[in-house]
Amino acid sequence: MNNHNHFDEEEDGYIKIDRYNEGKIASVAHHYKDILGQLGEDPEREGLVKTPERVAKALQYLTHGYDLNPAEILRSAMFKEDYSQMVVVKDIEVFSMCEHHMLPFFGKAHVAYIPNGHIVGLSKIPRIVDAFARRLQVQERLTNEIRDCIQETLQPAGVAVVIECKHLCMAMRGIQKQNSVTTTSAFTGEFAKDKTRAEFLRLITANLH
Repeated sequence: MNNHNHFDEEEDGYIKIDRYNEGKIASVAHHYKDILGQLGEDPEREGLVKTPERVAKALQYLTHGYDLNPAEILRSAMFKEDYSQMVVVKDIEVFSMCEHHMLPFFGKAHVAYIPNGHIVGLSKIPRIVDAFARRLQVQERLTNEIRDCIQETLQPAGVAVVIECKHLCMAMRGIQKQNSVTTTSAFTGEFAKDKTRAEFLRLITANLH
């Protein structure tokens, strides 16, 4: 595979790398050039000449989660710790692509777990959210995948995930409701109990200063 690193940038304590497979870029760009023509455009006009390649690179970046192993991301920063209270990471930015129309959906994820002998570096939670989000997705599956990855890897006493997103397939086409927000949730273990779940929901909706 012919991969080229277009930039390596230190961001939030880890290296952010854009990797482009030049063979795939050329193939996808070829198809997008044909699509532009089918839409009634002139793919040879100045503003569109480089568009197929740009789209191909954008799609590779937006779906680079297929090349990531979220469980390995978590295991890379697991620590033994005698802490058994709820750990909450809220307001994690989510950007993903709906697999039905390949239009973006975006919003916030709120994730919590109750340690059972191990904790994980806090930056790893947003990273696994991103690893699953950077694939063709539906919000319901994305929610469950984040929950299951944390549960299976850390083996905590419980996991909670809530995701709130706007979907451009609803805002730009179809029903065209611009202000609709879709909320999904998934819980395991202790979060199946009303009291624990209520505490989590209170924490993610509170404005803490």
